[in-house]
Amino acid sequence: MNQVLSAILVMLVGGALLALQAPTNAMLGRAVGSPVNAAFVSFLVGTAVLIVVTLSLRVKPDVEAVKALPWYAWLGGAYGAFLVAATTFAAPRIGVASALTLAISSQLVVALVLDQFGAFGLARLAVTPAKVVGVVLVAIGVVLVRRG
Repeated sequence: MNQVLSAILVMLVGGALLALQAPTNAMLGRAVGSPVNAAFVSFLVGTAVLIVVTLSLRVKPDVEAVKALPWYAWLGGAYGAFLVAATTFAAPRIGVASALTLAISSQLVVALVLDQFGAFGLARLAVTPAKVVGVVLVAIGVVLVRRG
């Protein structure tokens, strides 16, 4: 299987799991008393899973490359923690579909900007009219999902 197809399949599974994450974390949030507590537990479980996977695959980081990273390269976990806490808070109040369509819509807008400028060392990918129309259609989808 080529890398593009692998990337597409991995993202489809990841997206499906993200949809499952919102209601399960909302359930967890009710039990542990807050979205922040639920996000904390969720990240502990995720960390345990990653430890097992890392040890199983015997992958080791390049220590020198890690030392050379800029400070902002370490913020990915913070973004993820916020998103997990936000969906844990939002899903029971506005529904999983609304929470995720809002998140996806904002992700796409920021993604277009990141692609356009090749931010964070990524390849520069021009924003085209077709991409803008696609994002606008997703935004329209957000409105339709919210109005139900």
